[in-house]
Amino acid sequence: MGVYVFSLSMLAREKFGEKKWDLPARIFARPLELYPGMKIDRKDFEEELLLMKYRYVDRIDGAGSYSRLNNTFTLFTRDFKLGEEHIPSRKIRVTVNNKAITALEDLETGGPLALVRLDPAHIGSFYPTHNQDRLWVKLEDVSPLLLQTILAVEDRDFYNHYGVKPLSIVRAMIVNIKERRAVQGGSTLTQQLIKNLFLTREQSLKRKFDEAVMAISLELSYEKEQILEAYINEVYMGQDGNRAIHGFGMAAHFYFGRNIEDLCPGETALLVGLLKGPSYYEPRRFSQRALHRRNMVLQIMADQKLIHGDVAENIMKSPLAVTARPPEGSTRFPAFLDLVKRRLLEEYPEEELHSEGLKILTSFDPQVQFALEKAVVSQLHAIEKLHGMPAGELEAAAVVTSTASSEVLAFIGGRKPGNEGFNRGLDARRSIGSLVKPAVYLTALQSPEKYTLITPLEDSEIRIKIKKDHYWSPRNYDRQYHGHIPLYKALAHSYNAATVRLGMNLHLENVFETIGKLGVNRRFEPFPSALLGTMSMSVMEVAQMNQTLAAGGFYSPVRAIQAVYKADETPLQRYSLTVKQNIDPGAVYLLNKALQVAVLEGTAASLKAVLPESLGIAGKTGTTDALRDSWFAGFTGKHLAVVWVGRDDYKPCALTGATGALQVWGRFIGSISTIPLVLIQPENVQWVVVDPATGFRTDEWCPGALSIPFIKGSEPLQKIPCAIEPNRSMESFSRDKPSFLDHIKGLFE
Repeated sequence: MGVYVFSLSMLAREKFGEKKWDLPARIFARPLELYPGMKIDRKDFEEELLLMKYRYVDRIDGAGSYSRLNNTFTLFTRDFKLGEEHIPSRKIRVTVNNKAITALEDLETGGPLALVRLDPAHIGSFYPTHNQDRLWVKLEDVSPLLLQTILAVEDRDFYNHYGVKPLSIVRAMIVNIKERRAVQGGSTLTQQLIKNLFLTREQSLKRKFDEAVMAISLELSYEKEQILEAYINEVYMGQDGNRAIHGFGMAAHFYFGRNIEDLCPGETALLVGLLKGPSYYEPRRFSQRALHRRNMVLQIMADQKLIHGDVAENIMKSPLAVTARPPEGSTRFPAFLDLVKRRLLEEYPEEELHSEGLKILTSFDPQVQFALEKAVVSQLHAIEKLHGMPAGELEAAAVVTSTASSEVLAFIGGRKPGNEGFNRGLDARRSIGSLVKPAVYLTALQSPEKYTLITPLEDSEIRIKIKKDHYWSPRNYDRQYHGHIPLYKALAHSYNAATVRLGMNLHLENVFETIGKLGVNRRFEPFPSALLGTMSMSVMEVAQMNQTLAAGGFYSPVRAIQAVYKADETPLQRYSLTVKQNIDPGAVYLLNKALQVAVLEGTAASLKAVLPESLGIAGKTGTTDALRDSWFAGFTGKHLAVVWVGRDDYKPCALTGATGALQVWGRFIGSISTIPLVLIQPENVQWVVVDPATGFRTDEWCPGALSIPFIKGSEPLQKIPCAIEPNRSMESFSRDKPSFLDHIKGLFE
């Protein structure tokens, strides 16, 4: 017996000393920053507050609560840490009018505020394999009222015993024998902890003996505070599907959407009451049982002088006030979390993501995500209805990044954004069609001695020998050829024949090199058809290519993670912006001007029906063979977005880039706060007024004159006088149609 007791004691001490709780990694969005003049819709603002687990109340009653009267929100913000920065809790008033914040006030001082930062929304977790969810809290962060209530209800003599109370065990045995069932327990708090950590729930004398021996050993080896801290983090508090809720820290969020330090007396009473039976007293299913149990605990709190009797009576008359729906164990944003996890696994072992309690701060912007989801859902439905397609036939994927920081703001892997499963944004590689053409033309513009925006290209039939007696002859979408046209028009109107002829002159390997410099480092089959986008890419790869264009030729990896912190908020790693100049900014500037023309008068001109020209959007449609894939990639001064629309079975969807993806893109950009694209002119670029017919310099007032940007040294030197030559009709100088000068020089220089 002595050997057995000794072995149990050693086992308890060793296991407790080595015990390392598996804590899930928690993923957070960017902090929400509020300031006067900020563009935000009040419905979207309230939706993000709910995502952040703010509770709607008639009158703010604690951190994490808000009230609303028409356009005015009153918030009690939460105290939180952002790395080494500490953001204190405060009471504020936010007024939203005409989709913008018109007033931001501090309720305590009555003065205006320039900026308020709210705690980032928790958008998902990576759980341990046993699906236990807990939020580790330190003993000093727990309110004295909660600790005192736990001890008053569960173990009033906690600080006066050595792990067991023999008299309590005997008393409980007598009661249970009389009732012929287990109605009373005699376990101390330490025994409960031992049972949760090391033993089974088997009802036997042997298990009770083992429990008592191990509890005594634990008490002799560790301080009371260590045992109490372990208890409040380990105790079982409820179930959410296959996710087990452990500890008071997670329970506070699960039932009330609060931090543990913000619990009010009524909430404290309910959580402590649940210790007797989390399933039996589950407040969302058995509210009357839970209400009765909470009131019993409140009475104990009053009897023990932990709260005033009048306070207890008032709370007893109030409802439980648990949140209507528990925070979901699975994320609302599975595609984005999949992206984050894949990036983390490049640097961290998977075990660390499921056990170390890492805190991952990301670039995720809920406001942008909400807008993207609404655009995808509404427009796919509208497109299917317009084209007579069965509902649900089309699928989609989309990504939005910040042009300034290369950070992913929103990400969708399917038309049902909340559904987990196949992530089309990362794993579906589809032919990109004309989205490859900017790389072809950029390759040309990097040789300014040969190619400028007005270099004439031949758009005529071309036959390329693929193998013996087999030729490939690409055709334009309109089934016509357009003769000699300026380079910028060939891109803006996406002429296939001119593009292939240009690409073959440039050589395929040079075009592929440009694609690599834009950020897609994969090998592609050297077929001429690649010049029309027969190669397959993911939405994220297309975004990376266009991100480099939006950054003026400076490559920066698209990223979703800003920083990683340990469970104790210690910074583990920061993901700073890294920039590398891969392509001459002058060539990119010229290309982006041509992409603006594509939106103003080319294949994406239908955007003008839903978005103002003043946004200066640069973009490109993409349509693949047999209309299987519909793409659009474009950017403003603040946002870059890539949208793909098609069918999972690779059958034709009968949509061009303009009739499919462009519709989603336009609806999305029109619903967010963005800024016009104003391209910064590099030092090696200058504007010259030219005659489009000859390509020579001319005077700005000449009819038909165009102002064109050139890389210095490639501009025409010869100048022709401003006069109408006899063999040229007046129609050549017609200004009825907007010219390159009107759109580009007038709006953007």
